[in-house]
Amino acid sequence: MSVVKDDLTTGSMGSHFKSLAVPAAFGMLFATLYNVVDVYWAGRLSTQAQAGLAIGYQAFFILMAVGFGLGSALSALVSNAKGSKNTEETRAFVAQGLSFGILVTASFMVVGYIAGPYLINLVSEPGGYRDAATGYFYWLIFALPGFMLAYGGNGILQAHGDSVSMQRALMVAFFVNIGLNPLLMFGVPGLWGGMGFNGIAAATIISQTGVMSFILYRISKLDVMQGITRQSFVPDLTRYRAITAQLLPASTALVVMFVSGFVVQFALKGFGEHAIAAYGVALRIEQILLLPVLGMTGALLPIAGQNFGAENYERVREAVFFCWKLGFAMTAIATPTLWFAGGFAMSFFTDDPDVIRVGASYLQVDGFLFPIYMMLFSINSLLQALKQPIWTLWISIYRQGFGVAFFIWVFVGWLNFDVWGVWFGIGTAVSSGWIIALIVVSAVANKHMGGLFSVAAAKAA
Repeated sequence: MSVVKDDLTTGSMGSHFKSLAVPAAFGMLFATLYNVVDVYWAGRLSTQAQAGLAIGYQAFFILMAVGFGLGSALSALVSNAKGSKNTEETRAFVAQGLSFGILVTASFMVVGYIAGPYLINLVSEPGGYRDAATGYFYWLIFALPGFMLAYGGNGILQAHGDSVSMQRALMVAFFVNIGLNPLLMFGVPGLWGGMGFNGIAAATIISQTGVMSFILYRISKLDVMQGITRQSFVPDLTRYRAITAQLLPASTALVVMFVSGFVVQFALKGFGEHAIAAYGVALRIEQILLLPVLGMTGALLPIAGQNFGAENYERVREAVFFCWKLGFAMTAIATPTLWFAGGFAMSFFTDDPDVIRVGASYLQVDGFLFPIYMMLFSINSLLQALKQPIWTLWISIYRQGFGVAFFIWVFVGWLNFDVWGVWFGIGTAVSSGWIIALIVVSAVANKHMGGLFSVAAAKAA
């Protein structure tokens, strides 16, 4: 299999989105189905196990945020260097990005071991589901290299027009997980009794380490890696600072998002463990429907990044509006599905009527938010492509930090709504955050590329 090497500064915009977004969306589909398999098997044990999985995985994702942020940072920096036709700079950011990822991963494994239980205790009550979440989290720490280096490395591949490698790796991991989950949970009759709930985490360690190994192998086959020396991987503080400057806002924004998840779980714990389990299952369903949008808005980053590096600003604008047109078409399919089939989808994962009822109510509100999420994700990609990721952080701090906590308090603590108040609080935070994001991206585009909406409007006229 040869690596796709695409010059995203020329050619059909539709073909570039197709070649990047479709494999990325399929890869994320299998990543989400991977998590769905975990939720399914946890549900075969108990609602308590599903609640423990939801909380433990949320804590782990805060650590993983650095991996996603590293992927975004390297996609932006490498694509900018590639767009400007600077091969030496491209090679340097690839090598430095990998060594940076290894050092950060080791550090965060230690941080996670110390801080993880405190996060879990904050959003759970003493008892079985807290114990399950803590044990699951401790196992997952050993999966951190597999996630962080794989997603960081995927940013390098995406900057070179390759989103197929990650897709194939995640597809294989999904099928491996299907076999490993029941084997490691329940063992082999007469030979081994299995690991119980922690078998889900052990399966994740094995399969995600395989994903990481394959992604690093694909990077080693890039043309830019030919002739590279060990010296290239020795930490270069100048480039480490550049990576950190791009990574930190993106990762912190993701951390804020996951902390927001803890805020929601904190609010839900007052309604019982079935509400926490319902939120965890409903999020998986939401993620499945968001996959095409995530693939498409993720593709916007390297496309806009290369063209921004080449100072082809009109093509950057073209990419953004092409992305939005596709996104609204996807909304026409996803929103009715969330409104009318939420309860049916929930029933695949649980037969607890309270879990199904609460999860369906979340998905009904989520249907109204779907097009807003699409625009927010694309704005984040554009800001990163323009090397202005700090704005994604400020938007996230408002929307997922202050907004979620404040508006949930308004609806639940002040107006005394039931679980619907949590969903309305999320909806109000997302909607107001979207308005702020539009104002911010317009101002940034005016400063760095001559405008976004105004130029597009003039062209249409």
